[in-house]
Amino acid sequence: MTVRAKICGITRVADGLACARHGADAIGLVFYPPSPRHVLLMQAQEIARALPPFVTTVALFVNPSAAEVEAVLGGVRPDVLQFHGDEAPEFCRRFGVPWLKAVRVKAGLNLVEYATRYLGAQGLLLDAYVEGQPGGTGQSFDWALIPASLPVPLVLSGGLGPENVGEAIRRVKPWAVDVSSGVEAAKGIKDEAKIALFMQGVRNGSL
Repeated sequence: MTVRAKICGITRVADGLACARHGADAIGLVFYPPSPRHVLLMQAQEIARALPPFVTTVALFVNPSAAEVEAVLGGVRPDVLQFHGDEAPEFCRRFGVPWLKAVRVKAGLNLVEYATRYLGAQGLLLDAYVEGQPGGTGQSFDWALIPASLPVPLVLSGGLGPENVGEAIRRVKPWAVDVSSGVEAAKGIKDEAKIALFMQGVRNGSL
């Protein structure tokens, strides 16, 4: 089975199109103002409109208000919502749109228990725990902390890049992988050559 791939932190139409060209299944749009990859509603609309068919758009939030999510749903119509903060399951599902829940992994966290709490999610996205940063750190975590099975599909994130995504897929066997800084030329600016190498790594790791 080919592992799916999402490339997050898209801020430019050209980068979204490059992701699609090289076979990414999804792109991520960050609606979290402190992030260097944050997009305004008009930027996100332009990117989403430019994408070819069958590329999923994912809108990422960190502890948003319901009004903030609804504004994005009305303006961009993302396919999936991704919650990267302390959002309760009830909040995540209230919008009637498929959603992912991100969790920052560290020793002592019971991932099976966490996933069971968020059973309504399409998947659980595992990222590295870095104090004070909700994601996009470019750091990896100890994959040995991931249990053999989870009650929801696993999306692996955190410190992935062209050089290690194949190994990550072979070791963890996730449903999907997620990358942001690992394919960048600068924060918020993607490097098409790195995107191509990353997607080749995904395909190699899936063999």
